[in-house]
Amino acid sequence: MNDRILIVEDNKALAKLLAKKLQGALNITIDIAYTLQEAKLFTAKYKYFLSLLDINLPDAPNGEVVDYMLEKSVPVIVLSANIDKEFRQKILKKDIIDYVNKGGMNDVHYIIQTIERMQKNRKHKVLVVDDSMLVRKQVSSMLRNLFFEVVSVAHGEEALAMLDIHPNISLVLTDYNMPVMNGLELTYEIRKRYTKSDICILALSSNQDEEINALFLKQGANDYIKKPFSKEEFSVRINNSVEALENIQEVTNHANRDFLTGLYNRRYFYEAMAEYLEELEDSVEQFVIAMIDIDHFKKINDKYGHDVGDKVIVALSEILRTSTNHKDIVARFGGEEFCLVLKNINRYSAPEILERILQEVSNHVCKPNKKESIKFTISIGASMYDDTQSIEETISQADMMLYQAKNSGRNQLSFA
Repeated sequence: MNDRILIVEDNKALAKLLAKKLQGALNITIDIAYTLQEAKLFTAKYKYFLSLLDINLPDAPNGEVVDYMLEKSVPVIVLSANIDKEFRQKILKKDIIDYVNKGGMNDVHYIIQTIERMQKNRKHKVLVVDDSMLVRKQVSSMLRNLFFEVVSVAHGEEALAMLDIHPNISLVLTDYNMPVMNGLELTYEIRKRYTKSDICILALSSNQDEEINALFLKQGANDYIKKPFSKEEFSVRINNSVEALENIQEVTNHANRDFLTGLYNRRYFYEAMAEYLEELEDSVEQFVIAMIDIDHFKKINDKYGHDVGDKVIVALSEILRTSTNHKDIVARFGGEEFCLVLKNINRYSAPEILERILQEVSNHVCKPNKKESIKFTISIGASMYDDTQSIEETISQADMMLYQAKNSGRNQLSFA
């Protein structure tokens, strides 16, 4: 279901223009009210993602519509031609998202960008670390008003525990002066575990010593915000930091992922396996490497075309992804060749999983279009890792098993 936005603006031409621009740029439904009374009727009928409000309406000349929307828990962006600084600050003290001047197209573009940012923020979880309950509540409220999911704790040790519980945290906001573990120590510990492409860290510091702020950056913080800060500065710095994190992750994702299937590529596979072997140095954990190949793939391409062949590859990638544990590694090495690492598994359990994958593939019907239905099979060669071998040698052993599976009639597993 699309997000829904309510525009409350008595200038009908401006309201319609704004609605047209928003609908053209965003996947949203727009309703327009020209008075507070009409706005009340809309809010009684629909639930809104947010509202864009003029604060001087015929039946509400003193900004009453803002208070009404906030009472109804509808997030608010104020639209106003009033540029008086004191009036602006008075409105910003209310629990609104932003205060935007009614100007030219630049202001419309800014509104569109703000709404897009709010939609993306819903995917992010933020951890607030501050020993002051009052500050935690204030900061958490401001973050929720930007559509973030928020978790808050009182000191660094609690924060590290929370990161273990919530591995999907994108952003950490930490105070400097805290008991048990201060903000600098926390930043250092987080950076031992997570890179800047994993988690963004912002320091909230009332310390006037510039050296402390510099130390935060040296320890791995992305930025710092000096207390006290304005709502606008806070919002801009937070949104900019999250956007930068998204950009880093997108670039990293493109570098590590196969463009067609979204699985890991060969380059990332070897990087991930090197890290995994380091983790296993003092462990008895076992793992299996399996090489997988689509049987008679050239015939599929020759008969149906390469576009259909690509859809068969994507179908197999989805089966491999859904048939394995999230800690396992599934990579496309190229063409119709895949490599699968089953972690923390023994010699008896691995064949059961691989045989189940074989069966699921052989039962699957790929429908690349309305006219065609394609069934295909795979061959699998697998080898148990031996710490006297290298990863390359284990892969070569799995490749030999794959060759044996194909020579033995295909659609089968050969396990060493």
